[in-house]
Amino acid sequence: MLNEEQEQTTQILALSVDEPSDLQRMVDMLSADDSVVPRFPFLTDSDHRVIDRYGLLNPEAPRGMTIPHPATYVIDRDGIVRWKFVEVDYTLRPSIEDVLAALGELGESY
Repeated sequence: MLNEEQEQTTQILALSVDEPSDLQRMVDMLSADDSVVPRFPFLTDSDHRVIDRYGLLNPEAPRGMTIPHPATYVIDRDGIVRWKFVEVDYTLRPSIEDVLAALGELGESY
């Protein structure tokens, strides 16, 4: 997704309520599907502290399930959210081009 220069100044993180073993299965599945291993960490937020902080927990999730809304954030070096994509429908995600455009708006600071 990022070129070499962007990789020096940009950090991508994936966050999920899933346990580490489940996240590893997801990485393995993505790697098998795309023949490329993701080059960013997948982090677990099983107690959903970060997800709650961003208001992403889905209140309409089936009873007993913890399911956040899918979201993508571009956060600058000062911790300010500069762009976000939050969707109720888990099948809708921003394109790589959308994310790169949001990063580009940060200028050289990303």
